[in-house]
Amino acid sequence: MEAQKRDFAALGVNFDLWLGESDADPLIPDMVKDLEAKGLLEEDQGARILRVAGPGETKKKKLDDGTVVEVESPDPLLVVSSEGSAMYGTTDLATILQRTRDQNPELILYVVDQRQADHFEQVYRAAAKAGYIAREALEHIGFGTMNGTDGKPFKTRAGGVLKLRDLIGQAEEKARERLKENEIGADFSAEEFEDVAHKIAIAAIKFADLSNFRGTSYVFDLDRFMSFEGKTGPYLLYQAVRIKSILRKAEEQGLKAGPIAVEHDAERALALALDAFDGALRAAYDKKAPHFLAEHAYSLAQAFSGFYTHCPILPAEGAIRASRLALAGATLKQLTLTLDLLGIAVPERM
Repeated sequence: MEAQKRDFAALGVNFDLWLGESDADPLIPDMVKDLEAKGLLEEDQGARILRVAGPGETKKKKLDDGTVVEVESPDPLLVVSSEGSAMYGTTDLATILQRTRDQNPELILYVVDQRQADHFEQVYRAAAKAGYIAREALEHIGFGTMNGTDGKPFKTRAGGVLKLRDLIGQAEEKARERLKENEIGADFSAEEFEDVAHKIAIAAIKFADLSNFRGTSYVFDLDRFMSFEGKTGPYLLYQAVRIKSILRKAEEQGLKAGPIAVEHDAERALALALDAFDGALRAAYDKKAPHFLAEHAYSLAQAFSGFYTHCPILPAEGAIRASRLALAGATLKQLTLTLDLLGIAVPERM
């Protein structure tokens, strides 16, 4: 538990409740008795199962001898094994009972590997059949896997499962290399340099994951994701920091933002990119898919890059400069907000 708290803290994540599987264990004996009393459990080869398939719900199954038969689908939930022990699904069912008792939620979202979809469908149907919660109040938000270049779930060179703290450590080391390669941070204190390297590392990891539709598996390439160019977290941080630098210089010179007047094509493109935020936010919320926000952040950063190239800000004069400063300020505000929604913090300078 302490290791998980440390690793999540490195990602800027905390939880109101930290509950383990053992927290639901005390509910299991009475829950099994309740299921028995409701006539929902059946004996099956010494085990006790709960059938969750509706009338006529079947799937084709190929037997060892090659015969194809129709069997009920989804499969029954195994509640008690033939040895008398509670199973994985039993604990999940007890956890739903615990949550309805303690939080009385309107909706429970399970953000778990897409490969667990069939399992959760069994559990959700069982919970609804037992009367613990409505089926529509339970939703599996499945996600894909982070894969190596071999297309299989990412592992260490030794073949073991890569731990989160090791992945963060690798990303931080790569971030330090990138900063030195780009001659960034020579005037930083050691503390600021490490803080910026950490923010770049986390941005690289999170954006690499969240820029894909959550159900998609992808190849994790640390070198590519740590680039300051292209569709990466570090690129977005670089653009945000660039705007911060422009606005700091404007403030030092006593320059103020003013009414926005869109005249150049690049200004129009940036204004339209800013206007797309609401749609991206709604899509991410409605479809429970953060990649809409990640895509918006990248599009906005690209639009600003084009604006910055074709529309000088500080060298401009009068109302034009004031308008462009306002556009830059609006871009920074929205880009920072979008990244914050993705759990990505922007450093003051890079």
